[in-house]
Amino acid sequence: MAGAALSLIAGPALAAEPSTPPAAASKKPEAGATAEPNRGVLFTPESVGSEGSVSVEGQKIDYHAVAGTIVVHPKGWDDAAHRERSGPDEKDLGDKANPQAEASMFYVAYFKKGVPSGDRPVTFVFNGGPGSSTMWLHMGAFGPRRVVTADNGEHTPAAPYQLINNAYSLMDASDLVFIDAPGAGFSRIAGKDKEKAFWGVDQDAYAFSQFITAFLSQYGRWNSPKYLFGESYGTPRAAVLINDLETGQSVDFNGVILLSQILNFALSVDGAENNPGSDQAYITALPTYAATAWFRNLVPNKPADLETYLKEVEQFATTDYATALQAGSELTPARRREIAERYARYTGLPAAYVLKADLRITGGEFEKTLQDKDGLTTGRLDTRFSGPDMDPLSKEADYDPQSAALSSAYVSGFNDYARRTLGYGEGKIFKPSIDVFRSWDNAHEPPGARYTPRAMLNVMPDLASAMKYNPSLKVMLLGGYYDLATPFYQGWYEMHHLPMPDALQANISYRYYQSGHMVYAHEASLKALHDDVAAFIGKTNNLGSRSAGR
Repeated sequence: MAGAALSLIAGPALAAEPSTPPAAASKKPEAGATAEPNRGVLFTPESVGSEGSVSVEGQKIDYHAVAGTIVVHPKGWDDAAHRERSGPDEKDLGDKANPQAEASMFYVAYFKKGVPSGDRPVTFVFNGGPGSSTMWLHMGAFGPRRVVTADNGEHTPAAPYQLINNAYSLMDASDLVFIDAPGAGFSRIAGKDKEKAFWGVDQDAYAFSQFITAFLSQYGRWNSPKYLFGESYGTPRAAVLINDLETGQSVDFNGVILLSQILNFALSVDGAENNPGSDQAYITALPTYAATAWFRNLVPNKPADLETYLKEVEQFATTDYATALQAGSELTPARRREIAERYARYTGLPAAYVLKADLRITGGEFEKTLQDKDGLTTGRLDTRFSGPDMDPLSKEADYDPQSAALSSAYVSGFNDYARRTLGYGEGKIFKPSIDVFRSWDNAHEPPGARYTPRAMLNVMPDLASAMKYNPSLKVMLLGGYYDLATPFYQGWYEMHHLPMPDALQANISYRYYQSGHMVYAHEASLKALHDDVAAFIGKTNNLGSRSAGR
């Protein structure tokens, strides 16, 4: 891959096959003109270009890469009103003494060379957190280079790490735009009440919608097939975002791809004990507990096929187990013991422990207890991983061995790649994740509601609204069987309870893998993930005979 350009240049880049932005693009607007949204008081848009190639499953793809920033503003920002206050001759659009909040959102875009932009899908990709950068999907899943990590549940050895050609990059199916959330990665926020302006469910989605529409204008991609790809918290972000884009801005997308989904946070098995009387989280987590026990050979007379076995577990979870939980204090001791013993056989936990927990095991309790006799904590993001207990006496897991095993490789790999290959990052600190939780506004007004419910976040209505508004919108749900952060059956349950006509269920497709939250951390699953997503884009891009030119 060719080296990156050496300098950063302010101003918007060009369309189609982007090149270095012209200096003229940064000149002062004429008096009375409307200022472009991608212009800040505190931040200046940046971009740096580079060239490269990637071989995807034997197909060589030459591409142009752009690493840069787009400036966005909170909801209610009015470019014309700002100009009125500042005057047409002011150098900056606003008052630097007391500037309103704005965000400089970092992205890396990859454009296939030699293909007109109108004949090329574009996919906007983001991780979640909230507060996470998108280095995970960039360096682990779909970017042209990927970092090699241990594929056997072990801790990846320290540097030097390998960055290799990503034979499963999504560049064969779509141009790609990896986006860091406001404040994370190389993105930054500044100005008055900046956390309040960008750190919240609706504020975050609005920032992403402004980024996407600015990007479509900057690179001339309004008429391209368009996709969202979100992972983890990126899935509720995608649900709110697609509804905002389609119903609020009349921008239809071809598809939304959701990896490791959670739309209804009342279904999270982490902290479920704080919501007594609501047992659905325990039901939807049980198949993941069983998959983990199957993987670790803790199931008596272990069945040969995982998928077939999980159908049996799902049947138990949604019938006998669900009925037992609903019985509450009226469950007889004999029936309670019978359910506990069946639960123990499926999960590998001691029956006495299940009884002591009143048949209700949280994710953290499962992670700490499953391998307790060996002094090991089971991974949360991926239960194939294990690590030494931090505190043998803890009730729940004190850390996530999967995160500990892989994070250094991703952080080091992306920092090296961004600075050496993309030519971006000199004098800047890359923030893999940021702590947004003290400031995060979880309030969200669902579509059609007249007030903000006082309840756990649930954006199922947002996705349903987008699918009703655009009945041709296709949705793909992807999940890992060994994911305890967002259990795969929880996502399936959410999709089958969307408040929309049953006929629209045909627009949703499902794929599951023998991997964890970061499905791509297992190479065989990464290949399958690539093939499934590429096929989804190929079937939904509406290019017809032109799709051969992708």
